[in-house]
Amino acid sequence: MRVFTASLATETNTFAPLFVDRSAFEGAFYCPPGTHPDTPTLCSAPTVAARRRAASEGYELVEGTATWAEPAGLVSREGYESLRDEILGQLKAALPVDIVLLGLHGSMVARGYDDCEGDLIARVRALAGPDCVIGAELDMHCHLTAEMVAGADIIVAFKEFPHTDFLARAEDLLELCLKTARKQVKPVSAVFDCRGLAAFMTSREPGRSFVDRLIAMEGKDGILSISVAHGFQAADVADVGTKVLVIADGDEAKAAALAKQLGLEILRWGQGGSPKHYKPEEGIAAALALAEPGKPVVLADRWDNPGGGVAGDSSVMVEALLRHPEIPAAIGALWDPVAVSLCRAAGVGTEIPLRFIGKAAPSSGRPIDAVVKVVGTTEDLLIPFEQSWVSLGPAAAIRIGQLDIVLASTRAQTFSPPVFTDLGIDLSAKKVVVVKSSNHFHAAFAPIAAQVLYLDSGGPYPPDATKIPYTKVKRPFSPLDPNPWL
Repeated sequence: MRVFTASLATETNTFAPLFVDRSAFEGAFYCPPGTHPDTPTLCSAPTVAARRRAASEGYELVEGTATWAEPAGLVSREGYESLRDEILGQLKAALPVDIVLLGLHGSMVARGYDDCEGDLIARVRALAGPDCVIGAELDMHCHLTAEMVAGADIIVAFKEFPHTDFLARAEDLLELCLKTARKQVKPVSAVFDCRGLAAFMTSREPGRSFVDRLIAMEGKDGILSISVAHGFQAADVADVGTKVLVIADGDEAKAAALAKQLGLEILRWGQGGSPKHYKPEEGIAAALALAEPGKPVVLADRWDNPGGGVAGDSSVMVEALLRHPEIPAAIGALWDPVAVSLCRAAGVGTEIPLRFIGKAAPSSGRPIDAVVKVVGTTEDLLIPFEQSWVSLGPAAAIRIGQLDIVLASTRAQTFSPPVFTDLGIDLSAKKVVVVKSSNHFHAAFAPIAAQVLYLDSGGPYPPDATKIPYTKVKRPFSPLDPNPWL
């Protein structure tokens, strides 16, 4: 048996003024055949899963390119097509193959391609033929399209938010593809379209118990796999929204019935699947009331989160914290490569006048001008995220009174405490810690936090779907319209 694997992924905020070309992939994560590290990245886990089992399962593994760009705006046509065609060329050279495993995201949009993943899967099918088993792993914040489902035999999305399970889901995908290739199962897929947005977190109820139930259902009564595509609302594409995908063993009616049952359950939660979001001053006040000695309250600045395709350089929360100089606080990581270079040149221990953040777009707020003390620098702020490592590039920590601020040269979420601690910031001495992340920080920060709260700092990610200027979404679509299922 021959197995081919490759990965091409990013998450596209079509409203973000941050444009992506091939160099963004090459600068973030680009591994030609045979160069992928032993540890997985968020969307390249199928390569690692397939490599680990090749010897024990007795198949020959052919690795193609694996690449990822940090979430941002539209991908250039040339960038997408060149990477797509690179992978397709590698697949063509590897033929014949029995299985193709793809590590994708599911919300990649390029100029001329609203559904990059659907396009890639269709071209893989055309090359590999009808008898080849095609499997794809998706991020749960994807647009699950009919083209993806029609082209692939097996699609498995992450279940956990925060995404602590990307390797586990890749292993699920590989197992199902092997069973399909060996004729042990006959997968059939059914999708229930919730006709709206119904995201939830698994770090809290009701999402936690719901996902535990999904996992318990898999492998029983003919149900092979269950995935919930939460959707990614910051994209003007036809298939934005929440969908439930159930894969059954030869029984499409059973798959469709379960997908509908689960989708309706999610819809009935309403906003109950999401936590309260505090305005900046509300969040600071709540944090002060909840902080404990040696344990800060962590505030997640969700809507200025690089994982949502925005710059991550909004000054809103920095300004809010500066209005409270009596509070020991920290915030990071904010994107400002120019300020980082100035701090590193000045050196640790120096005080310098610095203009920083608030630069990428009008929605980033105003730049901050202050005399700051440089308290830490590094050539590469490398931080853990589950089994993978993420680079924030050269970075610096600056201090204004009791406020410590981490500035980074590369846009990425604040996944774990080393964003601060590797630059000499003692989080146990803080009452408030603001992280630029949606929820992926939770697993690493929750153990050191008195409480975790979520912020609505106003953007620039569009937090209110009723105000997003969609032009392509299929209607009816809640919350723009009454939900037809309720």
